[in-house]
Amino acid sequence: MSVYMGIDWSVKKHDVAFINEAGSIIARLTIPHQASGFEKLNKTREQLDVATADCLVGLETAHNLLIDYLWGQGYEQVYVIPPSVVKSSRGRYGNRQVRTDERDARLLADLLRTDLARLQPWHPDSLQTRKIQAKVSLIHHMTKRIRRVTERLRAVLLRYYPGALALFDGLQSQITVAFIAQYNTPQAAQAISYEQFVAFARLHRYPKRWLPKQYAQLQKVQPEASLDTVAVYQEEGRMLANDLLGLLQTIRRLRRELKALFQDHPDQHIFASLPGAGDLLAPSLLAKFGDDRARFPTAGSVQALAGTCPVTDQSGQKRIVKFRRACDIEFRQIVQQWARCSLRQSAWANAYWLEVRNRCHGDNDAYRRLANRWLAICWKLWQTREVYDEAYHLKQRRLRRKPKR
Repeated sequence: MSVYMGIDWSVKKHDVAFINEAGSIIARLTIPHQASGFEKLNKTREQLDVATADCLVGLETAHNLLIDYLWGQGYEQVYVIPPSVVKSSRGRYGNRQVRTDERDARLLADLLRTDLARLQPWHPDSLQTRKIQAKVSLIHHMTKRIRRVTERLRAVLLRYYPGALALFDGLQSQITVAFIAQYNTPQAAQAISYEQFVAFARLHRYPKRWLPKQYAQLQKVQPEASLDTVAVYQEEGRMLANDLLGLLQTIRRLRRELKALFQDHPDQHIFASLPGAGDLLAPSLLAKFGDDRARFPTAGSVQALAGTCPVTDQSGQKRIVKFRRACDIEFRQIVQQWARCSLRQSAWANAYWLEVRNRCHGDNDAYRRLANRWLAICWKLWQTREVYDEAYHLKQRRLRRKPKR
């Protein structure tokens, strides 16, 4: 006999409900987010004389220490139920506006009992995949930090040191940021000799042939801020430059580590073959797909998660197609960026983008439609473990295209 366990989790405590196949509550408890609480949950299951193989677990997240404990104890039937499903199902016990953690724990267990055929069991990814997922997430977080610090530094430099923005390759270049950190005022920059400038550039491996032009740019007459303005902002400029320099060095190291992890993954050949994916987007896509092929049984399931396919609201003669907002925002950003990059390497992607662009509200809409097509292709390759072949794909498109009458 199966028993269904629903867990409403939070940071400090978890509410748990056990129900039987008739839908009756047979046990209910609240446990702290501690080892003692986890053990209490497992002991309650033993007291009910239910084997782990017969205990189905439903909760709203896979990113919690509790789910690691459950897997370690042999609970193999674990289901991650989306919070949107829980929210839309609260009315089955009365007023849907009433919400408590105890009610949600019972609801999660009951959803397993009644809707099990529509849910997919959660299987953890391999250690290699989880390392890639963590590294990709950290790189995206660091990228956002770099963007914020860069914008702040640019605003400060425009106020007291605008000439620095024209040096080398701008603030995206590590050598520019290092120069600002070392020579953090216009006066310090103009005081260095050409020999000192060459020595600095050599230290950062900047091409020698461009040095005369860069030094001339440095010595060029620029709009000057007052000495008081320089005194106000120079310390902030130095601090921001050092902060940004550290972030740029860190993200370069993280990307090298990610590349090494990606090269050793058994699915590397699939995602590396995708046009325009490159060293960052290819492992980012792998991280979102994971290892478990049953997690996304159809192409539509991964397209819905990424938010590239729309939502249709149809009733009677009314039919409205809406933008999908409930999705993995980071996933959508990754696939839309991949769609943009694919235009440089894929003939069919260019043809499709030009075909749909005139029917779209803007470039982002067209990129999202292209990303939706790419995800369907990527899902098929992921399922079959094959690499992308542009010639084969173009051939299949010609065979499927209906002749004009």
